[in-house]
Amino acid sequence: METTTQNEKPPGTGKSSVNPDALNQLLGQMVNDLGAAANGALVVLGDGLGIYTALAEIGPATSEKLAEKTKLNERQLREWLSAQAASGYVSYDAEKNSFFLSPEQTAVFADPDSPAAMVGGFYGVSAVYHDEPLVAESFRTGRGLAWGKHHTCLFCGTERFFRPGYQANINESWIPALDGVQQKLSDGIRVADIGCGHGISTLIMAKAFPKSEFYGFDSHPASIEAARSHAQDQQISNVHFSAGAAKDFPGDDYGFVTIFDALHDMGDPVGAASHIKETLRPDGSFMIVEPMAQDTLAENINPVGRVYYAFSTMVCTPNSLSQEVGLALGAQAGERRLRDVLSKGGFTRVRRAAETPFNMILEARP
Repeated sequence: METTTQNEKPPGTGKSSVNPDALNQLLGQMVNDLGAAANGALVVLGDGLGIYTALAEIGPATSEKLAEKTKLNERQLREWLSAQAASGYVSYDAEKNSFFLSPEQTAVFADPDSPAAMVGGFYGVSAVYHDEPLVAESFRTGRGLAWGKHHTCLFCGTERFFRPGYQANINESWIPALDGVQQKLSDGIRVADIGCGHGISTLIMAKAFPKSEFYGFDSHPASIEAARSHAQDQQISNVHFSAGAAKDFPGDDYGFVTIFDALHDMGDPVGAASHIKETLRPDGSFMIVEPMAQDTLAENINPVGRVYYAFSTMVCTPNSLSQEVGLALGAQAGERRLRDVLSKGGFTRVRRAAETPFNMILEARP
C-alpha cells in the first residue's frame, strides 16, 4: 500500500512543484487556442466581406490584386491574409508573395454546399461570446437562458453549420437506413419535423419527396418566419411551417416524425417523446438525430466532444433549464440516456440506424 510522505501531496490538492514540460505543453495549447479564438472573428469577417469567395475565384493573388477585386482597403486586407495564412486557413506563396486557397481550404471556407463547410460554426461562436453575460447570470440563478434570447448570430450560424451535413446525409444515407420509411415517403405520408429552426432539414426532405406533406414546428417564431421565407424562395409547396412546442404541436396520423439535433435542448424530452408517440400512426417511425457521443465523460474527451460540450454549456443546457422540467440532457447525452428518454416516452423499439463522426441517428418505433 502506497502512502503519501509528509512533503508530498496527492495530485490536485494544495500547492505542488510545477512540471516544466507539462507547463510548456499546456502553454503551447493555450497559445494555439488563443490564436484560434481570435481568428474565429476573422473568419466571420472574411465570410461577410466575401474575401474567401473572391480568393477562390481569382486563384493566387497578391493583397493588392485581391483588394482590387473586393474593393477593400489593401493594408487591412493584407493583415487579414497574414493572420489567415498563419492559421493555415489560407495558403501563402513566399516567392510570389501571393495568397490562395487549396481545394481543401475552399471546401471548408468558400463552398457553402460542401459537406466540409465549417464557417457557420464561427457565427455560433460569435454569438456565445456576445451572450456570455447572460449565461453567467444563468449560472448564478439556475434559471437557464431560452434559445430565443441569444444573439441572432446563433440562429443563422446554426443553420449554416448544420445544412451541409444534412444536405449530404438526410436523403442519401439516414432515411434509407430506416425501416421502410423511404418507400412510405415516396408514396406519400404526413411528416412532422420538430424543432425545425430555419427549416433546412424540413425543406431537404420535402424537396426529395414531393408526394409527402411536411409540417415543421419550432417554438421560436422568428425561426419559423425564416423557414417560411426559405420555402418561398425555393418554391417548395408541400411544406408548412408554424410555431409549436414539442409537447403539444398539432396534428396526428403522422407516418414519420423527426427531430434534428434538438431533443437534448428540450426541457421535457420525455414529454416530447410521449406526445410524438401519440401523433404517430401505429406503423410510424420517429427519427432522432443527435450529436455523436458515448455514454461517459471519459469517452467524450476528444476534439468533437470538446466542441459539443462548449456549445452545450453556453446554449443547450441553459435552454433546457429555462423550460418546464429542465432535464438538461446536454449535447453529449449519449445513446444510453437517449434510449431511456424514448423508453419513458412509450417507444418500445429503438435502434441506432446510422452514424457519422458528428451525429448518431436513432430510429424509434411504438
